[in-house]
Amino acid sequence: MLSMTGYGRAEVKKKDLACLVEARSINSRYLEVVSRLPRNLSQRENDLKELVRSLVGRGKISLSIVLEKDLNGALPLSINAPAARSYYKLLNQLRKTVKIREQVKLEHLLKFSEVLEAADGLESDEQEWEVVRETVREALGAMNAMRANEGKELAVDLKNRIHWIEEAVGQIEQRSREHLPEERKRLEERVKQVSSDKTIIDQNRLELEIILLAERLDVTEECVRFRSHNKFFLEAMQKEESAGRKLSFLIQEMNREANTIGSKANDAEIAHTVVSLKEELEKIREQLQNIE
Repeated sequence: MLSMTGYGRAEVKKKDLACLVEARSINSRYLEVVSRLPRNLSQRENDLKELVRSLVGRGKISLSIVLEKDLNGALPLSINAPAARSYYKLLNQLRKTVKIREQVKLEHLLKFSEVLEAADGLESDEQEWEVVRETVREALGAMNAMRANEGKELAVDLKNRIHWIEEAVGQIEQRSREHLPEERKRLEERVKQVSSDKTIIDQNRLELEIILLAERLDVTEECVRFRSHNKFFLEAMQKEESAGRKLSFLIQEMNREANTIGSKANDAEIAHTVVSLKEELEKIREQLQNIE
């Protein structure tokens, strides 16, 4: 099991490149990736999301990426000579057209971004992306390690609560069996109070009413389903794939069974146990919001 809360940090240095990545994860129903790549790598945004998706199943992931390059005093720019000559010629034509005496100067040409361009752009971008990708992978690995450790702690807590619920269901089932004879006796007493003449009482009708009452009060079926949900819950926790959504579904089913038991069992002790049971289910539901 993995928690959806985690933090990871990684730093990678290769040749003249240094990259620092911090990865943070918080709860989310789906996988969300929030990041800001260096400007020259903005076209890699989809590649970055695919990388995160391959390592993280669910959660809101925030990536802080800092990329530094040691230029050794050189500028990563080159002159685009054809563009510079074309702009110079165009500006001269414009100057003559509007009859301006001022000569074309360097500052005029520098207003056009195409005059200066990144040197070895494609090769440089590919090298930078390789470093960023490696650093992001390491940061996400550290984040997932933290998420796994927290997930282990959550798993221990969830198992303890499920075991308590299993015991509570057993107590409810036992009390239900004990409660049925009491209800039978109570029904007979009420019938005696209504009619003092026993010859008026239809014994067959009385037995039928008692049977129907027993069916209404019997929670054995609900307890069996409850135990089945507990079993599947514990099994899902042991599997490798993300189980957060499945566990949340099972808790919903458990809560439905608890409501049915509470409505069927006409007994204060069972009602009290059901209240405690639903409190545990709510605590588990809150914990599951942090499970991937």
